[in-house]
Amino acid sequence: MLPGLPPARRRLRAVRHQLRRRRRLIAAVLAAAATASALRTLAPPPADTVEVLVATRDLPSGTRLGDDDLVPQAYPVSLAPGGAATTAVGRVLAAPIGRGEVLTDVRVVGPALALAQPGETVLPVRLPDAGMASLLRPGDEIDLVATDPGTGVSSVVARDVTVLATPTGVADGPAGGSGGALVVVGASAEESIDIASASLAQYLTVTWDR
Repeated sequence: MLPGLPPARRRLRAVRHQLRRRRRLIAAVLAAAATASALRTLAPPPADTVEVLVATRDLPSGTRLGDDDLVPQAYPVSLAPGGAATTAVGRVLAAPIGRGEVLTDVRVVGPALALAQPGETVLPVRLPDAGMASLLRPGDEIDLVATDPGTGVSSVVARDVTVLATPTGVADGPAGGSGGALVVVGASAEESIDIASASLAQYLTVTWDR
């Protein structure tokens, strides 16, 4: 304490002394606040997002989708694939998808699947032997062979037909209790008529190169 100074002057000098001691700390705080404000000003606004459905696990083709197979997830609009599916429960996968992959309309059986096959007719074909159907995979190109059950004569009704969707969880064996199994194929309009006619009265089998 300095002698001879009034109390008010002594308090003022003490305040100035404390301010000088803390000047660096105050300057650092102000600089940090200024930097944070500048970063908020310069930072780009958050990207617009859209909600998509992604697979919770690896799902094979032919899966009938349930509540636990997909979850909604926010995706940046610029990264979300076109044709992302907005509904899923009850739909059947036309191709396998992996865990975390976005479900799109061309991955499920429906109108969008037909649009993905320009120039082709998409139709279901019942193979009497479910075990035969389980050997097929989406993308296989097969020949459909019809056999007359009365005469045993066989003929090719369609060549290089593309398999689009196959069933899962079907029991092996011929038609009867299981009723065979459905596969979805893409064929020309002319071939689709021949396939539909043959499937009503003849026994359909497939041949293909793997």
